[in-house]
Amino acid sequence: MGGYHKAFLRGLEKNSKHSLYSVTMSDRYWKWQMHGGSLTLARNSESIQVPIDLILASSMTDLSAFIALTNPRFAHTPIALYMHENQLTQPLPENETRDWTYCYINYLSALLADRLIFSSKFHFDSFIEALPDFLTRFPKNHQHLDTIELIQKKSTILHPAIDLKAFDNQKDTRSQNKNPVIVWNQRWSFDKDPALFFRMMNRLDDAGYRFDLILAGDNRHDKPAEFEKAWNRYGHRIIHYGYVEDFEIYSKLLHQADIVVSTAQYEFFCAAIMEAIYCGCHPVLPDGLTYTELIPEHLRHPLLHAPVFFETEDELFHVLRSILKGDAKPLPKASLQGINKHLDWGVMIHKYDTLFEEIAASKKEISPLSGLQ
Repeated sequence: MGGYHKAFLRGLEKNSKHSLYSVTMSDRYWKWQMHGGSLTLARNSESIQVPIDLILASSMTDLSAFIALTNPRFAHTPIALYMHENQLTQPLPENETRDWTYCYINYLSALLADRLIFSSKFHFDSFIEALPDFLTRFPKNHQHLDTIELIQKKSTILHPAIDLKAFDNQKDTRSQNKNPVIVWNQRWSFDKDPALFFRMMNRLDDAGYRFDLILAGDNRHDKPAEFEKAWNRYGHRIIHYGYVEDFEIYSKLLHQADIVVSTAQYEFFCAAIMEAIYCGCHPVLPDGLTYTELIPEHLRHPLLHAPVFFETEDELFHVLRSILKGDAKPLPKASLQGINKHLDWGVMIHKYDTLFEEIAASKKEISPLSGLQ
């Protein structure tokens, strides 16, 4: 387990009033994990000897295999499946076809769980909308389209919590910047569309606008060629390059940056963007995905400050140019923190604990398909 999955679990362990017992694996070999990881999880769960009131599983888990391998221990234990992501709508690299096996694992796990918790409304909507096309790929008498409504009814949307208060220890230093600083703090992966991001940086640079760059984010698994090209072109203007292991250094970089840009093609959530916003970086984001449910309407195109959303590449250029020229001011930090301070663990943990208590207290269905005709 790594990345935000790990941070989410650590946040639960630190903040929940309930006793949590973790059974995890590393974040490598995700395909094997979805196929065979349940055996490892089942064996490791044997070390937990106390009675369990609720199972909270990641969407990377094959719940069917896990429950079968631990039977009868958890046969009557309520299960919450946290949908951080899903393989049905996960973007694919160019020339790669979708392996429906992993989609079916997600689907069966969703049926087996007593409650599904989605990371965003966008994630929930896209998953539900993708199910009919997925299921109709199977023989006509085995499509089970009526199960979609069952999944809908037991689904809840609850944004991931973030340890935002941890960023309060760092002071803002952006007033000392010689040039505006643009930060990339997301994963270095194709679905974040770094090609568009650097195409935009090159266009601004060719037009004579001055800026410096912070290129952080997780690059331990993906290293797109666009970043190496950017290093060759902007090396003397790159304040930081590469993954930041140390939190205080990461926080310092976010408090130095002026603007955070997302060119993502798809987002199940956007924890890195939310962290940058909280630290005072003006966001420039694609109009859609999860962002529209997180950014208040009155801040999307504010009259006295720079817009937050863009729809086209040209619009992205004009928004960034207006900030770099000084024609449009970034939103003040107080307004930016108003966007997402409610996502801090200090606020969100009460929602999580209440939901866990509700699920644990509910009567478990004899069959996950109960209620179907």
